[in-house]
Formats: sequence, structure tokens, C-alpha cells
Amino acid sequence: MLNWESMFATRSSRMRASEIRELLKLLDRPDIISFAGGIPDPALFPDQEFKAAYADIFNSSAVNSALQYSVSEGYRPLREWLVKQMAALNIACELENVFIVSGSQQGLDYLGKLFLSPNDTALVTWPTYLGALQAFNAYEPNYDQVTPNGNRTPGSYKAQASAAGGKVKFAYLSADFANPTGETVDQAGREKVLALAEELDIAVIEDAAYQSLRYDGTPIAPILATEIAKKGHINDTRTIYCGSFSKTLAPGLRVGFIVANAPVIRKLVLMKQAADLHSSTINQMAIAHVAERGFDAQVAKIKSVYSHRRNLMLAALETYMPAGTSWTKPEGGMFIWVTLPKGMDGAALLAKSLETARVAFVPGKAFFADGSGENTFRVSFSCANDRMIEEGIGRLGALIASEIGG
Repeated sequence: MLNWESMFATRSSRMRASEIRELLKLLDRPDIISFAGGIPDPALFPDQEFKAAYADIFNSSAVNSALQYSVSEGYRPLREWLVKQMAALNIACELENVFIVSGSQQGLDYLGKLFLSPNDTALVTWPTYLGALQAFNAYEPNYDQVTPNGNRTPGSYKAQASAAGGKVKFAYLSADFANPTGETVDQAGREKVLALAEELDIAVIEDAAYQSLRYDGTPIAPILATEIAKKGHINDTRTIYCGSFSKTLAPGLRVGFIVANAPVIRKLVLMKQAADLHSSTINQMAIAHVAERGFDAQVAKIKSVYSHRRNLMLAALETYMPAGTSWTKPEGGMFIWVTLPKGMDGAALLAKSLETARVAFVPGKAFFADGSGENTFRVSFSCANDRMIEEGIGRLGALIASEIGG
């Protein structure tokens, strides 16, 4: 019998199955009300627009280019559209600053590979996006907590990283409607993160996957836009903006993008060439076709539906959750973060919920780099209809109340 474990690289020991990927399997069980998957509602996909886009490609001379190898930087018309889109966010950039990846998850993997040597430190929020931890884990880092409005000194970060055998390399955060909490970093917090990055001389990775999904409140400039305003040009900035079409148009096409200073983009292009040469050309062309003809209308459609579902879930939580629990009140995105009384365990609650209440959610511990957060969990409203929200939160609230009382 081959001992494969002895042959694998040491980094493989840091790779873990995603609890969320496993929970997504529950979506096919009709007896389970699932708030687990933070995925778009497929009923809202612009399927007819994509059908027309692919038909146009196959019925034109462009089909030969669509099926051929292409440049690693990405499909030029899509990058040109993104330059205009970024300008609307006060992120002035050129083609050299825009790079297409196979979903923003690939972008996070590349950035981990680019910056992290074994024992280096990545600064992340507590909690943070589980997919980011999975992407970075392969490069054997340590983690330290970045608190946008906290008061830790740069020296304390340096000292801790040095004691762990490496250097601080970047701060990663989702500034708008973060996965998993739904919370948004205010302007003061964004400026503090930039100031910390300047003191430590590190990069800032801004995960903007949900940036388009604001339902109410006042928009806040992206971290990259704030830094450009201070420094004058994107090529003088340290912020790396990661975006995606997965939450707005279609996740299955796996098209994301990175906007950053040109030297970083050039390094990422080399990684792309070594990994998969380029993202799917035909999918990039289809995304460009649909985005150019109706991106704003599509975003308006999904925002109307998701904001309604968010409002229903917040109301249901207010109605059914017992005293001692609390939750975030996001201005956008797809998630609400629930905190249970101290001593309760989200994973144990999930096991009991699946058995009795028949409601799925994601235990919070997986989102903490230090393994804390046992008494938290994430619920998503993006794929839940009115009945599911009312009934599911009602059942969950009753279960939690019985656990507190018991």
C-alpha cells in the first residue's frame, strides 16, 4: 500500500475541506431549509442575455478567437469595460492595471503565492472569509488579527511576526458587506488600515466581491479609491482590489478580476501563464457582452430581491430569536452573523438543528483563523424565499430558546 501522506508536500497538511462546500449538498434535500450557502439565486441569473451572447459569438467570425488560446492578461474589451467601471468608483486606472482571473478565488490564491513565504504573517479580520484562509493556507503562513478601528501599534505586529519566524506581508479584508458578518468598514477604519499598511510597508488586499450589493446607507469609497486620492496615481498604491462577476452575473463562468499597480499585475500575469495560461476566452467574451448591455439593470434587479429578503430575515430574527442572542444588520451583501450566548456551540447546534428543526446554517468557528468563535454562526438570505425565511428562522429560534432554557 502506497503511503501517499509521506509523499505530499508539507503544505498539504494545511488544506481542509470547506464546511460550506459540504453544507451546500444539503440544498438538494427537500426536507432541509438551508441558510448555509452564500450563493446567488439562480432564478435571477440573466440566462437569456447569456444565451444571446453565446449565440452572437458562435454566429460571428469571433468564434475562432473565442475557441483559441488567448493572452494571459484577459480579454481586452472586458478589461476596457472594467476600466470604465472602476472610474465610476473613483479608481482611475489603465489596461495595464486590470487582470482577469478564473474567479476572484483564483486571485486570492495567486496573491497568497505572490506574497507569502512559510511562516510569514497575513493580517485578517476575526472572523474572515473562509475561502481566503483556504487560499492562503497552502503557503504556510501565520495569522494575526487586523481590527480596522483598533489601536494596536505597528511594532506589535512586527514583533509577533518576527517571533513566528517571518514578516508581515499583507492585510486582507472585505470592506463592504463582508462574508461572513455582513458588516462594512467605515471610512475611518479604511484609512486606519491604510495607515497601518504604510507603517508596516505591506500590501492591502481589498476583497470587493459584494461591493455592488448595497441596499441602503451611504456608499463608502473603496480602499483603493481612497489611496489613489491620497497618492495621485494607482501605480503608487499598495492596495490590490479583487472583484468578481459571480455575485452579479453568473458564478459558473468563473470570471473575476484584479485591479492594482502595474508591477503587481505583471507578476500575477506570470503566475497565470504558469498555472492555466489564461481564463476561458469564450466566457470572458460572454461576460463582456452581457455587462456592456445590461450590467446596471441586472444589479438593480438582484438588489431589489435580496434587499427584500434581508428585511424579512432581520424582521424574523427580531420576532423569533430569544434574549441573549444578537445579530448584525447589514446594509448589503448576502449574510447575517448571529452570536449565541457564551458557552453555546454553533457546530453542536447545527447537528441538532439538522436532526430536529431541519434548518441549515454555517457554524462560525470555521471563519476564525485562531479557531475561536464557537458561539457564532452565519445565515444567508440570498436563496431563501419568504416562506423559508419565516418558517426557518422560527424553527431555529425555537431550537435556540430550548437550548438556552435547557
